[in-house]
Amino acid sequence: MGFTEAVRTCLRDKYFTFQGRASRSEYWYFILFMWVTWLVLIIVFLSPGLWMGLVEAMISGGPSGTEYIVAAFVVIVSIALCIPMLTALVRRLHDCNLSGWWVLVMIVIGLIPVVGLLASIFTTIAWFVICVMKGTVGANKHGEDPLQVQKGAEVFA
Repeated sequence: MGFTEAVRTCLRDKYFTFQGRASRSEYWYFILFMWVTWLVLIIVFLSPGLWMGLVEAMISGGPSGTEYIVAAFVVIVSIALCIPMLTALVRRLHDCNLSGWWVLVMIVIGLIPVVGLLASIFTTIAWFVICVMKGTVGANKHGEDPLQVQKGAEVFA
C-alpha cells in the first residue's frame, strides 16, 4: 500500500472503522501524514507574524479574531485526525491478533496522575514495538490478512 492509498483509506474509507486489520504500511504512512500535517500547522501557528499578533493582543487587552480562527482551525484539524489515528491503531493491533480494547485501557491508565506519566512512557514504547511487528500471516480472529492477495484478483489485474 502506498502513501496516498493509505491516507485515503484512513481518512475516507475507514475513518470510523474499528473492525478489520491494517497493514504496517497503511498504519505508518498514515502516521507520517499526520505528523507532517501537524508540523505544518505548528509552523503556521507559530509563525513570527502570528506571534507578534499575540504579543500585541496581550498588550492591547485581548486576542484578535485572527488568533481565534487559527487556534480553532488547529484544534479542529487535530481532533479530526485523532479519530482515524485511533481507528488505524486498533486495526493495527488487530493485525497482530491483539484486542483493540487495549487502546482504551491505556488511555484510561494515562489519565491517572502519577501512574499515567509512567504508563505513558512504557505504552509508547510498547505501541511502537507492536506497530512495527509483522502482523499475523493469514486470517486471524479479526479478519483476513491485508497483505494476502484475494482469490480471483489476479484474473482481472
